[in-house]
Amino acid sequence: MKHRIRALKYGNLPHYEWDAEVLKTTDDYVLAKCERGRALTHHTKGKTFIMNHSSLELFSLNHGYTVAFEIRDGRMASIYCNVALPSIVDGRGLSFVDLDLDLLYDGEKWAVVDEDEFEDNRRKYGYPEELVAYALDSLQELRRRADRREFPFNGELDEYMNELIEESREAPAR
Repeated sequence: MKHRIRALKYGNLPHYEWDAEVLKTTDDYVLAKCERGRALTHHTKGKTFIMNHSSLELFSLNHGYTVAFEIRDGRMASIYCNVALPSIVDGRGLSFVDLDLDLLYDGEKWAVVDEDEFEDNRRKYGYPEELVAYALDSLQELRRRADRREFPFNGELDEYMNELIEESREAPAR
């Protein structure tokens, strides 16, 4: 089933959006497959991008993050995690409020990125102190989960990942 995924900025302002196929929904998360060649409409930048890779994406319904396992050249090439408010599923699809901080695995090491964007948007959007603390705590939770190889970094999603990797090898480039 296709869902419209909407990333929002604080205050529920449109940030970017794309379509994804929902593979699994639990009480804790939604797991989706995003096809190579999908259009990503970036409202903040006023542009539409065509994504040249596929990804397996997890949207937590109870924790402060989303996780995208990016597939390139027939392998899992990187992991991109957004610190966010818990995702919400409604009649319009799935949405989450992006809190700017990101945790990135480039295939070799983990790194926190966009700390400057977090500080800028903290002032621009007037993040309350509770939200700042939530974002920083969520980043620490993500780092702990990655370091300890806890879900979703523990291999539990490998079946879905391997299927998407195989599809990416079979599908012609768009």
